[in-house]
Amino acid sequence: MRNIIDKMNSLYPISDETIQILKENTVLCHFPKRHQLIEADKFCKSAYFIEEGMTRSFWLVNGEEITTSFACEGAIVFSMDELYYNKMSEEFVETLEDVVAYRISLTDLLRLFQTNIELANWGRIIHQNEYRRLHRSHKDRLTLSAKERYEEFKQQFPQVCQRVKLGYIASYLGITLPTLSRLRAHK
Repeated sequence: MRNIIDKMNSLYPISDETIQILKENTVLCHFPKRHQLIEADKFCKSAYFIEEGMTRSFWLVNGEEITTSFACEGAIVFSMDELYYNKMSEEFVETLEDVVAYRISLTDLLRLFQTNIELANWGRIIHQNEYRRLHRSHKDRLTLSAKERYEEFKQQFPQVCQRVKLGYIASYLGITLPTLSRLRAHK
């Protein structure tokens, strides 16, 4: 759980007692590449702390996968629709690599948010950061050229550029794969 704890502590200091509580409420899981952790139009009932590997979230729109985010070591992935609104997920989350994760039930995660101030504050910070990422992504799509969006992406997600298919990055940026390939060729 080292990557998860290090990431949590980088965002908000977590005590050894809270780490122990978290460990007591999680189960170690191993998933192969291309495994669906969360599926649209289904209840998953779990969140996943990523210890090793990477995932991507996407919507299926008219049969086309539209990438909405990436998560790697230290991140947590779950359906916000399910956790906060008791609705089925609108997104898919799939593994892009073999993934080692710690699963926690959404019921337990909500209970810990309600009873543990450290986890509640950590959760607030990850949501603040995610809101900022979404807001920035929306602004970038409206105001920046494809080249500028790609440059911003490389700065924000350097590890993603090295580890995922270019088509996923192009989808996230809202550009075509040929456009992204041209941008990469003209550095």
